[in-house]
Amino acid sequence: MALHSPTAAGSRRANRGLDAANFFLADVRDGLGPYLAIYLLTVQKWDEASIGIVMSIATAAGILAQTPAGGLIDATRAKRALMVVAAVAVTAASLLLPLFTNFFLVAASQATAHAAAAVFGPALAAISLGIVGHTAFTKRVGRNESFNHAGNAFAAVMAGATAYLWGPTVVFYLLAAMSAASMASVLMIPGREIDNDLARGLHDRLVDDKNPDADDDKPSALRVLITCKPLLIFAIAVVLFHLANAAMLPLVGQKLALQDNKLGTTFMAACIVAAQMVMVPMAMLVGARADQWGRKPLFLAGFLILPLRGCLYTVSDNQFWLLAVQTLDGVGAGIFGAIFPIIVADLMRGTGRFNVAQGAILTAQGIGAALSTTLAGIVVVHAGYSAAFLTLAGVAILGALVFFFGMPETNPRSSSTADNLAQRKEPVRPAPAMRPTA
Repeated sequence: MALHSPTAAGSRRANRGLDAANFFLADVRDGLGPYLAIYLLTVQKWDEASIGIVMSIATAAGILAQTPAGGLIDATRAKRALMVVAAVAVTAASLLLPLFTNFFLVAASQATAHAAAAVFGPALAAISLGIVGHTAFTKRVGRNESFNHAGNAFAAVMAGATAYLWGPTVVFYLLAAMSAASMASVLMIPGREIDNDLARGLHDRLVDDKNPDADDDKPSALRVLITCKPLLIFAIAVVLFHLANAAMLPLVGQKLALQDNKLGTTFMAACIVAAQMVMVPMAMLVGARADQWGRKPLFLAGFLILPLRGCLYTVSDNQFWLLAVQTLDGVGAGIFGAIFPIIVADLMRGTGRFNVAQGAILTAQGIGAALSTTLAGIVVVHAGYSAAFLTLAGVAILGALVFFFGMPETNPRSSSTADNLAQRKEPVRPAPAMRPTA
């Protein structure tokens, strides 16, 4: 048990450490992302289909790691050390990549990086919840995502400037530098301020008031992940969101690179900066208003941006038009990044399975992203870029319909939501001998 009260929303040092960690981990969490596609297309001279396959392999490694990573974060009290080890692995994979030309070595290095990066998102959310508690969690998540997007914008500016001077390979070394800074930031967070039981979703007054006999110190059985119907619906919606969204930016990067090899990375960086700068106010909006407006309307608004983007990308190949359309990514992705851990925390309150549930939803996200890049690469090869963008737009419309008709509002301030959460509390507990240590 931590030696602090989470109602204090954390000390100044803890909050500054979280701010810095979110800023510097922003670039590290996503790995090389679209820069990998540009590097393989312009330096290694790979075709679009091969690029899509290697990116899907890397994403698949992340998929396999997400849920176990969430379970490990629930169980361990060494959350900061776990993040540092993961950052070291991502750094090593980035520094070694320019030495590889073989398909299998490139795929292996990126698979390692993605598997290690599976730790960062859930660990940051867990540490945040363990420090500030449920009451201040929505605002803290909005602040986390604001610093995350600011860090992404900073890294993109640096990537664009340095790639213009020294070529696409320089982004690998930039990622390594951000990773080193993230390690120092994580260690700034005082370990004694993290309530490890609260960080996994225990100690929930909403559930306890409805279930006076509930043992607050033991987690629910893992089957809560499949018996919680709203969590399953949310997972399906997340798959469709990322199936529609993940390939859009890499496709834009490839179109830009084909127009001008030297400027491709620079314009890609400009696209990322434009979107990230929009994501900052979107994350702040979610943090400030999600408790008052509810989670569902905000996420639905982010969903509906995707088909609009997909259609607008087909209007023109002009570099500045593509850059302008890419700013819309800031609305959809900005809302999703901030609302996702809040919805999961709502659904898992009192179960002690917050982080493994985060891992499960991130697995769903990874499935959608992996399928997205593969699908888009195949469509581009056989029908062109416009057909690929329209295909992704159609997937987004389907996802918005699933979310609108299937997903309930999860805001616990709603009395009906509170009743549902209390009834969902898993009554069957693991035997004391099998109880996790954190």
